[in-house]
Amino acid sequence: MVSIDEVARLAGVSTATVSRALSGRGHVSATAKTRVEDAAKSLGYVVSASASSLASGRRRNIGVLVPFLDRWFFSTVLSGISTSLMRRGYDITLYSLTNDAAERHAIFENFLRRQRVDGVIAISLELGEEELERLRQLDLPVIAIGGPSPRLDTLTMDDVAVARLATEHLLALGHRDIAHIGASPEFDVDFHVPTQRRQGFEQALADAGFPARPALYEPADFTIEGGFRAAKQLLGRPGERPTAIFAASDEMAIGALLAARELGYRVPEDLSVIGIDGHELGEFFRLSTVDQFPLGQGERAAAAILAEIDATVPPEDRPSRRLPYELIVRGSTARAAG
Repeated sequence: MVSIDEVARLAGVSTATVSRALSGRGHVSATAKTRVEDAAKSLGYVVSASASSLASGRRRNIGVLVPFLDRWFFSTVLSGISTSLMRRGYDITLYSLTNDAAERHAIFENFLRRQRVDGVIAISLELGEEELERLRQLDLPVIAIGGPSPRLDTLTMDDVAVARLATEHLLALGHRDIAHIGASPEFDVDFHVPTQRRQGFEQALADAGFPARPALYEPADFTIEGGFRAAKQLLGRPGERPTAIFAASDEMAIGALLAARELGYRVPEDLSVIGIDGHELGEFFRLSTVDQFPLGQGERAAAAILAEIDATVPPEDRPSRRLPYELIVRGSTARAAG
C-alpha cells in the first residue's frame, strides 16, 4: 500500500502539505496542490478515511434528512448537496424521514448517533421539539432548507413572495380570471409551502382588486398527473373558465399544459400557464416559471454546513440565508385575449 511519505517524496513537499492538499483543509499553493494531486494519482494513493478521521477528529460525513426520495425537487436539492460535499472529500449518509413516528424516533435516537456524522442537513422538514432536542444533544452543526425554523440555522425561501411574483406576472398581462392549482391537505405538511403559495396568490389578486374565487381553485398532489386532472376539472366544468392558471409547482403546471392541449385550448393564445420551481423540463415545454434554483439550494446548504464545521470561515464569507428566486418568462404566458 502506498504511503503518504511516498507521495510527499515524489511531489517534493512535506507530508503536512500532502495532507492539506488532499483533504482541502488549510492553505496550499496552486502549484504544490497540483504536484501533490499528480503524485497521488500516479502512485494510486487514496486518503484513508479512518486515518483522516483520527487526525482531524472528523468523520468527513454529513447526515442528510429528506422527506421524499422520489420527487424531482428533493432529488435535485440532494444532487446539489452530494456533488458539493464530494468535491470537498465528504460522504453523505441519507435518511428518508417519513411520517412514521417509530421510524423517525429510531433515526434521531440511534442512527444519527451511530454514524457519528460531522453535521446534519434537513431538506424541507419541520422537526418536532423532541427531534430538535436530540439534534442539540449531538452538539453538531445543523443547516435546514425551508423554514423559517426559529431553533435551526435555516436557508429560507419566501414562498408567499414567490407566488405573488408568479401571479403578478399574469395580472400584468391583463388576466383577471386566474385559476390556482394548489395541494390536497395531505401534501400541505411541514412548512406548509402550498398554503403559503396560495396566500401569495390570493394577496396579489386582492391587491389588484380581484379577490380569489373558490370556483377557480383545484387541489392536486404536486405531480404531472395531478396537475393534469386538476386542470381538466378547471377547464371542463360549466360556468367560470379561467384565462390563466398558476400552479404551485412546475410539475403540476406541465400537467395543466397537457390537459389544456387535450381539451383544445391553445397555449398561450387561449390560456396562460405558469408554475414554480425551475424544473429541468420547463424549457422543453416552454413553461414560464419562478425558478427557485433547487440545485443551487443544495450547493448553498453544503457550503453552509462546511462553513459551520470550519469555524475559521468569517461570517461575511458564509452563504446568505435568504434563497434567491427569479421569474423566467417563456412561451406559456401571453397577454389576455382582448
